[in-house]
Amino acid sequence: RTMKNVVKLNHFYHPEELIQALEKFVENYNNKRYHESINNLTPADVYFGRSEQILEKRKQTKAESIRKRRQIYNQQKLVSL
Repeated sequence: RTMKNVVKLNHFYHPEELIQALEKFVENYNNKRYHESINNLTPADVYFGRSEQILEKRKQTKAESIRKRRQIYNQQKLVSL
């Protein structure tokens, strides 16, 4: 959802409701939503300097996953001989 949709599509009967909705949107956008343009990180990750650590962890996880899949594939190949 875009911020424009938050403001235009919802009905707010008190200014505090709008403020809460905008705060929720900004919290999600900056801290929970991954952005493709910044390597699928959150803006908060980039801002606080966590990007290199996160990308390295992802790289290790991917390598380990591939290693495990190859191991399982080779075991199944041996069993079917």
